[in-house]
Amino acid sequence: MTVDQAVSVRRARADDLDQVRALLEECHLPIADVNARSLDEFVVAEAGGPIVGVAGVERHGSYGLLRSVAASEAMRGKGIGRSVVESAISYARARGVSDIYLLTTTADSYFPALGFVKVDRDTAPAEIKSSSEFTDLCPSSAVLMRLDDDDAVPSPS
Repeated sequence: MTVDQAVSVRRARADDLDQVRALLEECHLPIADVNARSLDEFVVAEAGGPIVGVAGVERHGSYGLLRSVAASEAMRGKGIGRSVVESAISYARARGVSDIYLLTTTADSYFPALGFVKVDRDTAPAEIKSSSEFTDLCPSSAVLMRLDDDDAVPSPS
């Protein structure tokens, strides 16, 4: 998928780990469980070489947990966040993931435009509740949001 002529989105590779972790740290997102193996569930956006965006959908049974959505400060407002989210969700759905959840402390106003709705944390399936994001990495104040299997991430208008 191409955001514009200078930025492209692709599946992450193990050798992207250092750049992905650096971008997540720049955006104040957790990196404790981001490793070469977990990158198999991530996509990255590149701008002529450097990684400028990232998102992953971590699989938990038939559910997915959208995580680590980030765009570099210099590239914000260019559709990179939407592109990496759409690509990560598309890849997860192709692997059989149905409902997709996310936890956020700062972007609960961003994700409704992508079809996510706030849900009560108590309604999360056990598989999501047992994730490290739910139990350790995200505070209990993080907002839980869900994109149902029947919902499609809207295309840019």
